[in-house]
Amino acid sequence: MKITFIGGGIMGEALIAGLLRAKLAAPADIAVSEPVDTRRSLLVQKYGVRADLLARSVVPGANLVVLSVKPQNLGDLMPDLAKLLQPGQAVVSIIAGARIETLAKGLGTSAIVRVMPNTPAQIGAGMTVWTATPSVPRDQVNATRDMLRTLGEEAYVTDEKLIDMATALSASGPAYVFLFIESLIDAGVHLGMSRDMARRLVLQTVLGSAQMVKETGRHPAEMRDMVTSPGGTTAEALLALERAGFRRAILDAVIAAYEKSKRLGEQK
Repeated sequence: MKITFIGGGIMGEALIAGLLRAKLAAPADIAVSEPVDTRRSLLVQKYGVRADLLARSVVPGANLVVLSVKPQNLGDLMPDLAKLLQPGQAVVSIIAGARIETLAKGLGTSAIVRVMPNTPAQIGAGMTVWTATPSVPRDQVNATRDMLRTLGEEAYVTDEKLIDMATALSASGPAYVFLFIESLIDAGVHLGMSRDMARRLVLQTVLGSAQMVKETGRHPAEMRDMVTSPGGTTAEALLALERAGFRRAILDAVIAAYEKSKRLGEQK
């Protein structure tokens, strides 16, 4: 399977590293079109892949063409790329907000895979939600699934609107978790703990809590009740969170991200 990346940024590099690590492709099977000289040099030196400034040098002959550019660059990219795409090639887009309809119209092809990964994919612990049009051949769908599994867990959906929902929940989600982690660490420092110790306690607490919910399969509310003694310190802390509107703030944040994702799609 020959794979070309249009854009060699962080997520593109994560996919390249995953493909090579899982031996799903050899360096000779991967090519990248990247405008930044330093990024091209890094990808060539680190992974041994082929990199070029121009898309026309790397698109011909590819089975999968992965779009990993910034959303604001998509409009300028599509007319030129449409001239390069050939029958039998499938386009895999990891561009936030870019709808299948927009991609198909702009690229002149109906063989589209829309993918929404998240940043933990960089360490193989990501969550990716994706879908494919009926025009994508089965072998290319399977190749895409294998590629995405190198980033962590993946979930295929048949309804594209779930991609925008995933953008708000799992793609933007790490930022919410990072902010929560940062706030907990700051709270420990405020109490008088060293930052290094607070960081160690918080990271393991968050990691262990998530792992416990995942492995036990229990509802988070049930797990919370296990920690909360009547009239105890945890009950007092949870009351303070409820008074501050913690649940509503999380809900509002996810809804805001979802609405923004939909607006991004409408702009293209």
